Amino acid sequence: MSIDELIDSASLQWLVAPEPLAEFLRRSSAMHRHLCPRQVLGARMGMYAGELLNLPLPQTNKRLYVFVETDGCFADGIGVATGCWLGRRTMRLIDEGKVAATFVDTQTGNAVRIAPHPNTRTLARQYAPDARSRWHAYLIAYQLMPVTDLLIAQPVTLTVDLKAIISRNGIRAMCDRCGEEIINAREILRDGQTLCRTCAGERYYT
Repeated sequence: MSIDELIDSASLQWLVAPEPLAEFLRRSSAMHRHLCPRQVLGARMGMYAGELLNLPLPQTNKRLYVFVETDGCFADGIGVATGCWLGRRTMRLIDEGKVAATFVDTQTGNAVRIAPHPNTRTLARQYAPDARSRWHAYLIAYQLMPVTDLLIAQPVTLTVDLKAIISRNGIRAMCDRCGEEIINAREILRDGQTLCRTCAGERYYT
């Protein structure tokens, strides 16, 4: 089955972006079976990050790393445009509940945070005056707006240790308390014991 066949036909009629954005949106839409404004924002942020950091995207290596501040369609929009994915360990969710992301060149350390311009939604109607609803106006306008009207980018300095987050392949340890394997150097050494974060008290479940 082709990508186009996977996408709801009602969504395809709102695909007005030029290439290569259009192809990124087709791929993102195929994953969700619809096209939505947040997918467009994610894809355009990813493309803009490539321009600002002077990196060819979508990448085939792991040079670019991205911290997304919310999950869902937005993160997949970023993924198709950049080649950064949770499964490739080049994407990390920092759940701030914001449609924003920080892109890091792991070779130079340069980082840029990109978010929608505060006036983006207001300006959307100018780019899609005949849209049937505000939602449709956002969907169409976000594909067409100049990037300077759509997004704001600012250089940032990370407060987290990116090298520690990325770690190295093949690192394994065993938790002395629960016996489960720990990968990616996430173990905690305490009182002569090797502990997983759950056994060390950093648990998200009971």
